[in-house]
Amino acid sequence: MAKDYDINPLARIMEKLRDKDKGCEWDVAQDFKSIAPYTIEEAYEVADAIARNDRDDLADELGDLLLQVIFHSQMAAEEESFDLQNVIDNICKKMIRRHPHIFDKSGEFKNGKTEIRENWERIKENERREKATSSRTLDGIAIALPALKRAEKIQKRAARTGFDWPDAGGAQAKILEELQEVKNAQTDKQIFEEIGDLLFSVVNYSRHLGVSPEEAMQAATNKFTARFETMEDIADNQKQSFAELSLEKKEQLWLQAKMRSEN
Repeated sequence: MAKDYDINPLARIMEKLRDKDKGCEWDVAQDFKSIAPYTIEEAYEVADAIARNDRDDLADELGDLLLQVIFHSQMAAEEESFDLQNVIDNICKKMIRRHPHIFDKSGEFKNGKTEIRENWERIKENERREKATSSRTLDGIAIALPALKRAEKIQKRAARTGFDWPDAGGAQAKILEELQEVKNAQTDKQIFEEIGDLLFSVVNYSRHLGVSPEEAMQAATNKFTARFETMEDIADNQKQSFAELSLEKKEQLWLQAKMRSEN
């Protein structure tokens, strides 16, 4: 029977890998900045396993993501800024603090979905203010977030101050305005900036409609990918080179692929 491990042996493995005299040369050479891209990549691979509904792969990818936590914690321990126990203590305290409806026995906090969300946002906002070095509303939103997700978070934060369209109509009109500005742009720099403004406006409209722009974009990209691959399959079955087909023929294949996906 396989040995059951817990998190401590994993931490000891990383400690050994980072040993400056006897450790792995590659692991020893890493720092927070060099490891950060791997951390982000592993998080995406977790999300990918979930999207594919592959539980075996999910267990594997969660292990890879956990290793990133251990890696960062070990590097911090070496510089004596924090260690793995601090990480565990902090997240435990945070979960207890953000769930007063479960852990506060006073009965003051209700367990309804609306109240839970309101409590979570209020407590999170208080935490942000306590940690903030300034009073700026948008402080603390991670720059490394995917662009659509970051735009949505910034808009939500700004909306809390009252800086927002009163309804989706204003956000929709802004898209049309920005689209016209893209058409009127003359230089590459202007086009670049106006396209950014247009995308930002689409995110705002999505937010007003209660749609996650990140998830919507992922779904649209997946849909396009599936239909494009169907087009190639149809062409291949007809002994035709897809790349050499005329645009008219490709549009016909697109319609076929679209009909197949909708049936």
